[in-house]
Amino acid sequence: MFDTHDTIAAPATASGGAVAMIRISGPEAIAVCDRIFRGSARLADTPAYTVRFGRITDGGRTVDEVLATVFRAPRSYTGEDSVELSCHGSSYVVSEILRLLHAAGARTAEPGEFTARAFLAGKMDLAQAEAVADLIASSSRASHALATAQMRGGFSDDLHALRDRLLHLASLLELELDFSEEDVEFADRTQLRGVMEEIGAKLDTLCRSFSLGNALKQGVGVAIVGAPNAGKSTLLNRLLGEERAMVSDIAGTTRDAIEETLDIDGVLFRFIDTAGLRRTDDRLERMGIERTLAAAARARIILRVTDAADDAAASPPLLPPLRDDQRLIEAINKIDRCSRLTLPAGALGISARDGIGIDALRRALRDAVDTEALYHGDTVVSTARHYNALASARAALDRALAALCAGRPADLLSEELHHVLHHLGTITGEITTDEILGNIFSKFCIGK
Repeated sequence: MFDTHDTIAAPATASGGAVAMIRISGPEAIAVCDRIFRGSARLADTPAYTVRFGRITDGGRTVDEVLATVFRAPRSYTGEDSVELSCHGSSYVVSEILRLLHAAGARTAEPGEFTARAFLAGKMDLAQAEAVADLIASSSRASHALATAQMRGGFSDDLHALRDRLLHLASLLELELDFSEEDVEFADRTQLRGVMEEIGAKLDTLCRSFSLGNALKQGVGVAIVGAPNAGKSTLLNRLLGEERAMVSDIAGTTRDAIEETLDIDGVLFRFIDTAGLRRTDDRLERMGIERTLAAAARARIILRVTDAADDAAASPPLLPPLRDDQRLIEAINKIDRCSRLTLPAGALGISARDGIGIDALRRALRDAVDTEALYHGDTVVSTARHYNALASARAALDRALAALCAGRPADLLSEELHHVLHHLGTITGEITTDEILGNIFSKFCIGK
């Protein structure tokens, strides 16, 4: 997939800043830099973790004054000799330094190639490497905490513990095969079943956490639903603090779903303003209503808005049954127009126009997302690839349990346990292919 025998270079900072950083890594990283760097001493003679001031030159011309930080294998991010050049952020300066580095023997790094080299050098496992991309893309405190926990190896530690127990079970079963003629059991079947059920329960917990982890990573989906003219678009505008959705007294104005994001106390929410729910013969409006129901089915939170002055407040529009991981928040809007109003149990009284009750609604939205497990160090799965591998491991474990209960021979039990080990190994990279690695690292930015 990647040629790790050559030296690579790429900018590691986004363009447009006052300062830029260019990363160089590979067997000739220090020598390549010495061909264009002029300082009080050569970088080849500079101790590791030392920053040296100097100039990048093109013949007799100075391109920029830089700081060069030297890292030596294996104690670097990639496990290779590396240099980081801090220069001025001018796009011209960066492009000129890269041109000179290429002329000196480095090539442009592929997306994710620095982190891929770190993985191949054993500096991190594959789950941790994927967390690097998640950390870069994190847009809220919760998604940042999620990526940081995975980078530190919490998820990997859980998987290694599971694999160690499974390897022990498989080794006992395979030992029985060596003594098959003597008809002995090294693995007590009752204890074996108990351990397998414990592992299954752990896999179930990890799989269930994906719903929360994926929501925190992508943004918690909130479908704003209700009858036409209930104030859904006005409420979205109030939450966002800007006129994003078109507001009109004409019923059925909103036909296409409008999606906007908002950070509430460290959690990113994706609000979807949907078409009003009502019976209609208008074909376009019916299409909007169908999209509303589809958005409600996908969302993690359904925010149902009703008009306090409307009879529908007593019997709000019906929605499909909630999933176990979905929450329903009832908001009775336009309470400023009703002097005497008894709110249904659990409902929030708001005025989207005047801002009444909006702070309480924000708190209710935030409380609907339980992040305590995340901030207390519990493992939360956030990547679809990991979830699919865990689900496959659970299915293989179920087959092993079925074989055990049916009294199947040790070789069949051992084979199914090895399937479980295989699926878990694909998460950490103990078992992988160039195709998987290429797919993962192609999604990284260049320079990381």
